[in-house]
Amino acid sequence: MPPHTDPHHSRRWLILGVIAIAQLMVVLDATIVNIALPSAQQDLGFSNDSRQWVVTAYALAFGSLLLLGGRIGDLFGRKWTFIGGLLGFSVASAVGGAADSFGLLVGARAAQGVFGAMLAPSALALLATTFTDPRERGKAFGIFGAIAGTGAAIGLLLGGILTEYLSWRWALYVNLLFALPAAVLAFRLITNQANPQRPRIDVPGTLLATSGLFALVYGFSNSETNSWGHPVTIIMLVAAVILLAGFFAVERRVAHPLLPLRVIADRTRGGAFAGIGIAGIAMFALFLFLTYYLQSTLGFSPIQTGLAFLPMSAAIIVTANVVSQRLLAKFGPRPHMVTGMLLGAAAMLVLTQLGTDSSYVTHVLPALVLMGVGMGNIFPPAFQSATYGVDRADTGVASAMVNTMQQVGGSIGTALLSSIFAGAVTSYANGHTPSPSLAETATVHGYTVAFWVAAGVFAAGAIIVGAIVPSVRVAEPGAAGEPVAAH
Repeated sequence: MPPHTDPHHSRRWLILGVIAIAQLMVVLDATIVNIALPSAQQDLGFSNDSRQWVVTAYALAFGSLLLLGGRIGDLFGRKWTFIGGLLGFSVASAVGGAADSFGLLVGARAAQGVFGAMLAPSALALLATTFTDPRERGKAFGIFGAIAGTGAAIGLLLGGILTEYLSWRWALYVNLLFALPAAVLAFRLITNQANPQRPRIDVPGTLLATSGLFALVYGFSNSETNSWGHPVTIIMLVAAVILLAGFFAVERRVAHPLLPLRVIADRTRGGAFAGIGIAGIAMFALFLFLTYYLQSTLGFSPIQTGLAFLPMSAAIIVTANVVSQRLLAKFGPRPHMVTGMLLGAAAMLVLTQLGTDSSYVTHVLPALVLMGVGMGNIFPPAFQSATYGVDRADTGVASAMVNTMQQVGGSIGTALLSSIFAGAVTSYANGHTPSPSLAETATVHGYTVAFWVAAGVFAAGAIIVGAIVPSVRVAEPGAAGEPVAAH
């Protein structure tokens, strides 16, 4: 659709602001709640074994329902799924903040996941369909990609401030300050565009996709808290493979599939989805283990830890905007995504040199800046490529695939790197003479082993993305259309 016929066009930058608010809320929610968990546990009195359910309940609902949420937006209009997601997320956040029991808190987190699965795909789909001019599209996706890359770090800082000066409950209440104004503005600014044909929802595909993604996320979560050999882990992961294989078999045959295979068959989009998932796996090591290192080894407070990540956020913002506005149209997504993966690997290699007496300025800060530049090269090109050239009727489900790959990547990273970390700590402790400093030294050794693995994941990502993504440009200056071969 040409830019001048787009009903959003005259209000496009205001709409971008609303989308940015919603995206920031969804992204920072992951880390802001993690920071608040110890205080919530002390207040509500639940066990360490139960604590993971506050995180897992959200991940299960969010990850398993994303494709359905994206498809509902395609069929009935993204305005209403976007607003409904915002309002539902705010109500669930209010209930969670007021929770007086562990069960109510977990239920509220699951409800956040349900409404987040409606909200996140609609946000990216609205961005893709609102900005159709290639020059403006690059700027819009640069802003969106910067938010996606910095939201987790902002969540660490905001969570630390709210928990330390107010209460852990404000880590949930704060979502109302994002969601409610955004919902009001979205109601006034966005024009709903439903599919006039409104085909039937693919019920078999929906059931297979939802149950398969649920089993996948649950299996990885269970492996973290129990083990890879635990019966539940094995059953869930095997079930996930069977269910998702059945899902793709069904999608090839039904008239109106939940996920049209043409969305992922394109090499540029497929490579973008793969890149987002791989980055999600490796990024987990940075946020989790580096947060532990800063607080437990260097003695940083939660607020100091949040501030420590800000240089990475600044690097992402600057890089994302330069890449999206000046370089992407000229070079295409492949060189940027490959460069980003290599910079991510370099950042992790710097972190493998951490010791118990390392300093933030000499050992942590350089890695954070490298990672920020790397993520600024990955996220905007990947987001733009994942939705570029897709049929308007499929934009929501293509956007849902972006979030699904992020969620699955994070789940894999959580399980894989946590188990590797735990094994490395145990092996180091058993192989050295007991001493007062052994526990701390073994823990830092576990961090560095996890960083080595994450560096390997990034390096593998550079090879995979380089092999899959063709040499194309996602936007030619002054002309809309399909990607064209780079010169």
